[in-house]
Order: sequence, then C-alpha cells, then structure tokens
Amino acid sequence: MIAMFGFSVFCFGCATAKDLQTVMICRFFTGFFGSCPLAVVAAVFADMFDNTQRGTAIVIFSSMVFMGPMLGPFIGGFINKSSLGWRWNLYLPGIMGSVAVILHTAFIHESYAPVVLVNKAAELRRRTKNWGIHAKQEEVEVDFKELVTKNFSRPIRLLISEPIILAITCYMSFIYGLLYCFLTAYPLVFQGVHHITPGVAGLPFFGMVCGIFIVAGYIIWDSKNYNRKLAANGGIPVPEWRLPPVMIGGVLFAAGLFWFGWSGYRESIHWIVPTLSGLFTGFGLLAIFICCFNYLIDSYLMFAASAIAANTFLRSCLAAGFPLFSRQMFNNLGIEWAGTLLGCIAALCVPIPICFYFFGKRLRQKSKFAPTMQIKKPVDEENTSDDSDQEANMAALHATRSRAHHDLEVRSRRSRTNGSLATTPSNPAAEDPEKNS
Repeated sequence: MIAMFGFSVFCFGCATAKDLQTVMICRFFTGFFGSCPLAVVAAVFADMFDNTQRGTAIVIFSSMVFMGPMLGPFIGGFINKSSLGWRWNLYLPGIMGSVAVILHTAFIHESYAPVVLVNKAAELRRRTKNWGIHAKQEEVEVDFKELVTKNFSRPIRLLISEPIILAITCYMSFIYGLLYCFLTAYPLVFQGVHHITPGVAGLPFFGMVCGIFIVAGYIIWDSKNYNRKLAANGGIPVPEWRLPPVMIGGVLFAAGLFWFGWSGYRESIHWIVPTLSGLFTGFGLLAIFICCFNYLIDSYLMFAASAIAANTFLRSCLAAGFPLFSRQMFNNLGIEWAGTLLGCIAALCVPIPICFYFFGKRLRQKSKFAPTMQIKKPVDEENTSDDSDQEANMAALHATRSRAHHDLEVRSRRSRTNGSLATTPSNPAAEDPEKNS
C-alpha cells in the first residue's frame, strides 16, 4: 500500500514537472515504488490461494502485466495527438494508482500467517484479559543484520547458487526484455516501413494481446488437468507439472520472432503478416512467464519471496536495458537479421524447461532451499484410511502455506482441546518461512 501511494505521488510529480531533471527524478522513484507489486505478488498469492487456485490467479495477474505495455503505445499515441497532451499519459497512471490504494485499503487484508497470528493474539488478550496469550512470532527479535541477510543477501545467494533459479530467471529476463524491445521494433516496422501514423501504429500490438488471451484460456483450461494430478498426489505439488506449457510456448515464441523479422522488413509485404506473428510471440511470452513463475513458487515454497525477488531484479534490469540498444540493433542489422538474432537466442533457450522437466527433481534434492516431497500413487477412496487422509492434508498445508488451510487447522485443534485457545501456527514453516533455511 505504501508503494502504491508513492507510485501515485511521483506519477503526479512527473506530470507536473517543469524541467527534465524533475522528470528523471520522479520517473526513478515511480519505478522504485512501482516495482513492489511485482516483487511481493508471489508470496501474497502463496498466502491467499492454494495450489488449485493460484494458477488461475497468476494467469490473470500476468496477463495484465503484459497487456499494459502493449496497450500503452496505442492509448498514449492517441493521447499525445489529442488536446490533452503528453502529461495525461502520466496523470492517468497516477489516478489508477490512487484508485488501487483506495481499493487495497478497503478490501485487502494481511495474509502473512505470522502477522495474522500476532494480530489474533493481541485481540485475544484484549478480550480475555489473559496477558499470557501470545504468538510465536512475538518472541522473535529482528535485528538489522538479520533484516539485511533476509531481504538483500538471500535473493542474491539464491540467484547465484541455485541452477533452477539462475536458468529460469535468465530465460524469463530475456523474454521480458523482448517485451520492451517490441516497443521499439513495432514502430520501426509499422511507422518506418509501412508509414502508419503513431496512434494507429499501436493497433498491431493487438496481435500480441490476442495471443495472450489465447494462452490465458489454455492455461486456465489445463489447470483442470493439473488439479486432478494434484488431488491424486495427496495435494502435494510437483513443480515439473508446470513446465509443459513452457516447452510449447518456447517453440512458438522463437518461431514468432523469425516470422516478425522476415515479414516486417519490406513494405511490399502486407502489414497484417507481421501483425499476425504477435499471436505466436504473445502466446509464448505469457506461457513462459506464468508457468516459470509458478515453477519457482512450487520449487521454493518457503523461500518463494526471495526467489521471485532475485528473478524480478534481473528481469527488471534487462527490461530497462533492452530499449537502450534495440533501435540501434534493428537499424544496423536490419529488421530481418535482428529478428533472426533474437529468434536464435530464443531457440537456444528452448531446452531449459525440457532439462528441468527431467532433471529438476534431482537438482532440488541437492538444494538447501528447495523442499522435496514424495509423489504419491493414486489410491481408491475405499482403501484410504483416516490417518493417510490426515497426512495428505498436512502435506498439502505445508506445501501451499494457504491461510484458509491454516485457519481450518487452528479450528480443528481448538475443538480437540475442548475450546482451548490455540495461537501458535500448526505449520512450522508458517512461523517465519523466510527464516527457515
């Protein structure tokens, strides 16, 4: 909430700036505060949704992340040409951020299990006047050294020492950087080659938007198959189940880059041909991003926030760097050969999810940070004992860090102890997931 407020304030500051220095300073802090949702969304979704729901939530979130930059040139081009002027391209994000702050304050509540327990303990002390009631988290004293270790050094250590995080992060950073590279490449093709006006030149981005809608529908449909396998495995997620769409998306993404490069460099080739390449690139962008995102969360449950923080850091650096050389690359190499170069790099990345699909479990077993769980064989309900059901539920609870599962466990313990007040978490990982190593 603080980050969204800061984002809105500096958007308004940039919109009212009178000189270039003010614009640059305000844009820096706009990006600084605006990066927070991308960094913490993994941990928030892990708290709010279990494995059967989290995939759909991330599909919706990621679709908005990718469609925003694609719709920006279309909307911004027409705003610049209107009487509103370029400043309204900054007023509008500030207004949207302010609305988000209001909605967040009104409807979103704390989801981090240790903090929830601290608040519950405080409420119970107030109601019962029993000052001995406390949560386990209240016994923990966080010093500056621990804060630095948890929030700064751990993501870097994960990025350097974990092959899964390093390879997946490099792959996601490349495709995320290409998203912003397209913001330079599309105007070169549709304005430079086909001589389309700036506002109308943003319309070809709808090819990529359509590809995003297609892959979003496919992943939501495929989630039914994932949920069946999850139920058969006692609620324990297997990270490699997330990778097949990445394999498909990687091939289509590379093909889309070749298609765009070799159909967009001549005016004699109709503009609809490079526009249709966006179906493949849009499909690949979102398929790779979403499923790799879920793969990291499922692989590093208790350290998902640190893993995603490392991922977001490198991904954002490449996203900021690609526009700095994209225009020069396309001008010097030509649109066709620049597209070929990017397509070859994308093709070299295709084996990454394939390797992790077959060898990911072995790598996670050697990791100090990735929890590994046994894959259970499907059993008939008639032969399933109460003890095995309870074991499966506890495994699912540990795997998902779901707030709903946690509250259910607390209520069941209260009933077994005849109304005793249980304020400590039943899942040790929920006490301080980022602290356990």
